[in-house]
Amino acid sequence: MTEYPIHIGVGAIPALIRLLENSNYSQIIVLSDDNTARACYPLIQSELPPHIHITVPAGEAHKNLETCTNIWEQMTQANIDRKAIMLNLGGGVIGDMGGMAAGLYKRGIDFIQIPTTLLSQVDASVGGKLGIDFHGFKNHIGLFREPKGVFIEPEFLKTLPESEIRSGFAEIVKHHLIADKAAWAELQLQQRMQDWNLTQLIQHSVAIKARIVEADPLERGIRKALNFGHTIGHAVESTFLEAGEPMLHGDAVAIGMICESWIAHTLRLISDQELEAITAYIQAVYPFRQIPMEWQEEILDRTRNDKKNEGGLILCSLLEGIGKAAVNQPITREQIADALAYYRQLGQANAT
Repeated sequence: MTEYPIHIGVGAIPALIRLLENSNYSQIIVLSDDNTARACYPLIQSELPPHIHITVPAGEAHKNLETCTNIWEQMTQANIDRKAIMLNLGGGVIGDMGGMAAGLYKRGIDFIQIPTTLLSQVDASVGGKLGIDFHGFKNHIGLFREPKGVFIEPEFLKTLPESEIRSGFAEIVKHHLIADKAAWAELQLQQRMQDWNLTQLIQHSVAIKARIVEADPLERGIRKALNFGHTIGHAVESTFLEAGEPMLHGDAVAIGMICESWIAHTLRLISDQELEAITAYIQAVYPFRQIPMEWQEEILDRTRNDKKNEGGLILCSLLEGIGKAAVNQPITREQIADALAYYRQLGQANAT
C-alpha cells in the first residue's frame, strides 16, 4: 500500500495548503455538494490557491453515473488536464464519487479527501475504496485508488445536525467491535452524544482502519472485517432509498450490526452476554426503525448482490467474540430473515 498523509485536527487545513503550494499541479478542482458548498466551502475558500469549484446535488440518491457524467462534463468544459488535482470536500458520497470521477478522468488524475461528516472522517475517506450506486445497489461500480492525502478538520462537524453525527458514530462502534475489545468496554459507558470525545474517537477509528487497509489494501481478506454490519445494513439502506424513505447510512449499519450479531450468536461465535451488550448499546444510541414486512423479500434479494459474495454464496463478516471478526462467513436468506425478525422483536419489546 502506498503511504499518504492523514492529518487530523486544527492543523489539517494548513497542512493541505502547504501540500498544494509545494506541488506542481496545473489546476485545482474543488468538488462539493449543495450542503458543503453552503456550510463548509466558505470556511476554506479564501485559504485555497486559485481553483475551479464544481457543485453537485447532495444525497445518496445522486451518487450515480449521471452525476459523474455531470462532473466530467464540467471538467472537460474547463479544459482540466491530467496534471490537475481534485479536492473532494464533503461526506462519504462526495469522497466515493469524487474519487471515482478523478480516478477515471483521462485515465486518472490525483485527488485529496477533505471529509466533512463524521461518517466520512472515521471511515469513508481512508482506504482508497471509491464508487457509485448502480440500479439500486450501493457502491456497485467502483475502483481502488489512493488519495494523495486525507485532511480531517473536526471543525466541519459543527455544521452537522445531530442525526449526521449519530450516523457517523455507527462506524466508530463498528471499529471497536471488530478490533478493540478494551476500548469497547469504555465506549459502553458513553451512550450520550455529549460524552463523545470526537477528535479522540476519530483518531482511534482512523488508526484501526489504516492498520487493516495496510495489511489488505485490495480487500482480499481481513479488510472485509470492515464490512461488519454492512451486508444487511446496505440492503436495508438501499431498500429504504428505493422506497423514497432514505435512511442515513449509519442508522442502517446500526440495524445491520444488531442483525449480524444475532447471526453470529446463533452460530456460537459470540456469547449471550456479548449479544445483549451489543444490542443494548446500539438501541440506546439509535432509535428503532420499523422495517415493513412487505419489503422483506427486497432486502433479502439485495443481499445476494453484496460485493463480498462469491460462488453464489452470501458471504458476511461476523464477530468472533468482541474485538475480532471472522470474514467470508456464508449465511443464508433464512438466517437473514430470522435476524430481521429479531430486530423487529426488539422494537415490539420497547413499545410495551
